[in-house]
Amino acid sequence: MPAWLRGYSPSWVGADLIAGVTLAAYAIPVALAYATLAGLPPQVGIYGYLLGGLGYALFGSSRHLAVGPTSAISLMVGANAAHVAGGDPAMHAAVASFAAFAAAGICLVSWAAHLSALVKLISDSVLVGFRFGAGLTIAMTQLPSLFGVAGGGSHVLERVWLLLGQLGGLNPVTLGLGLGAILLLVAGGRLLPGRPVSLGVVALSIAVVPLFGLAGHGVAVTGEIPAGLPQIGLPDLRIRDVPDLFPLAAGCVLLAYIEGVSAARGFAAKHGYEVNPRQELLGLGGANLLAGLGHGYPVAGGLSQSAVNEKAGAKSPLSLIFASATLALCLLFLTGALANLPKAVLAAVVLTAVAGLIDVPAMVRLWRISRFDFLAALCALAGVLLFGILQGVLLAALASVLMILVQGSTPYVAVLGRIAGTQMFSDRQRHPENEAIPGVVIVRPEAVVIYVGAEHAQARILAAVAAEPAGSLRHLVCDLSATPYMDVAGAEMLGRLHDTLAAQGIRLWLVGAHARLRDLLRNAGVADKAGGIERATSVESAIEAIEAQDA
Repeated sequence: MPAWLRGYSPSWVGADLIAGVTLAAYAIPVALAYATLAGLPPQVGIYGYLLGGLGYALFGSSRHLAVGPTSAISLMVGANAAHVAGGDPAMHAAVASFAAFAAAGICLVSWAAHLSALVKLISDSVLVGFRFGAGLTIAMTQLPSLFGVAGGGSHVLERVWLLLGQLGGLNPVTLGLGLGAILLLVAGGRLLPGRPVSLGVVALSIAVVPLFGLAGHGVAVTGEIPAGLPQIGLPDLRIRDVPDLFPLAAGCVLLAYIEGVSAARGFAAKHGYEVNPRQELLGLGGANLLAGLGHGYPVAGGLSQSAVNEKAGAKSPLSLIFASATLALCLLFLTGALANLPKAVLAAVVLTAVAGLIDVPAMVRLWRISRFDFLAALCALAGVLLFGILQGVLLAALASVLMILVQGSTPYVAVLGRIAGTQMFSDRQRHPENEAIPGVVIVRPEAVVIYVGAEHAQARILAAVAAEPAGSLRHLVCDLSATPYMDVAGAEMLGRLHDTLAAQGIRLWLVGAHARLRDLLRNAGVADKAGGIERATSVESAIEAIEAQDA
């Protein structure tokens, strides 16, 4: 029994029913559009919402997260499945379906291994750049349909070049229909937030095509969509048939988990309940397992569809079950109405959906606050544009790890001085008026001290020692209160520092270390070298002892 069902209130049924029907109305046009991004038949996108929502409702922990195809994952699957399938539609579909199974397996292994810390692997700054690049990439795949031209190309720059060369043959009727749809979607989104505006625009376009004979003017339409529910079964592939599948599945899981947990936490904070990050791995795995069994492709909890679900009044994952039931009825009885759906309108749905990914103010804010974070975001953006969505998300993860390593490789070491008229100490570089203590240098590493930055920290400390007049220095106080973590390399660095200072007749004092750091220094023998390290010893008490000793 799902955990949310145990505390379910019967009074929520009506709200969940309305939210589920609203979510289904939103999902139909979006799912059809995203399936085209994945290079799959339109109905496969609906399968993802129908079955993915059921899988998440069984195992997920969020009351509001809505699971289905997303733009970035759809494009990622489409590009990589096409590469493996080599133009074979059946093979393309099988690879996409098998990717969902592989994603489910990765989620299960990650859950068993307690790898929910994956959500912290990519920094928020890098995600800004990744989303920006993904938005531009997805937009470039949809502009040819909006203009009524063939398009083409394997990456953004090539797509832009080909599109520019084809603009002379654009279809003005198709372009007018697409632009009109965009205007209606944007206006409807602002005037009717949380309502299935896209469904209304799709219904209107379906009515307009036969009414004005637009197919005769070269307006491309979706065509007949097979009626019926998805057939449940395993893909006709084995792991050895698709050796390159793991990076695709891993990229889908990484992107889906980060986006899903981030969205789930936001709604949980708003409504006052807790989301279990580890349980979310099971929810994502269950969603992808059912999607794969229904011959769908990898799904995720998206922010836009979850916002629709929440604004429509959802109280629990039962809304996803109602949405799945509504989608099943549509697949059984309403697919015939979608045959005249213009592809330009589907492109308009995608373009408006991904517009929020291209967040210029967020990039400007990063530039203003931190050039380092801005460059990391720019790296992720460039990776997506130049190498594709899958390589972009993996590059984004690598960029986040490199950010940590770069920051760890150059820990800041403050040289402290006494604040005039007090017994408090602060950074002399920021406050030159602070008083130096005769015969004493006080340093404070203000970062983790690990193997990549231990030598840098030692060099900074010895530079502070060398800046003192020759023969005047008798004590060096190292304040470790701002060092949250240190590895063995950091401890050994302090041991070498002690030996170097002792050879010059300078005593090393270690103060302010927290409990685990004290244990590390004692186990490494560094504490004994420095004459012990106690929890009550601080910069202030060490200076008092030094001044009393030298009096």
